[in-house]
Amino acid sequence: VLSQIFDAFKSRLHDSNSKVNQVALETMHKMIPLLKDNLSPVINMLIPAMVDNNLNSKNPGIYAAATNVIQALCQHLDNYLLLQPFCTKAQYLNGKAKQDMTEKLA
Repeated sequence: VLSQIFDAFKSRLHDSNSKVNQVALETMHKMIPLLKDNLSPVINMLIPAMVDNNLNSKNPGIYAAATNVIQALCQHLDNYLLLQPFCTKAQYLNGKAKQDMTEKLA
């Protein structure tokens, strides 16, 4: 059930409408502390959706929301769950997003 919900939700995390995108990121930020490690089955799908375009966004609201989501993941999930997806993102992203992900890994 959780994977079905987040399958539908992930497209909102990189919606072409910046307001929808930002609200989805802010909503994700609120959900992380509630779901914690229960997110493990969907974390490999969610991290790319949250990170790919959002950490390099020129929209300050989207960038801030994406940064908050990454911070919440680091606070509320077991680091073991985040290691592989963060490494992958740090390896293939560019610009500010690459720097942000590398800092989180360190």
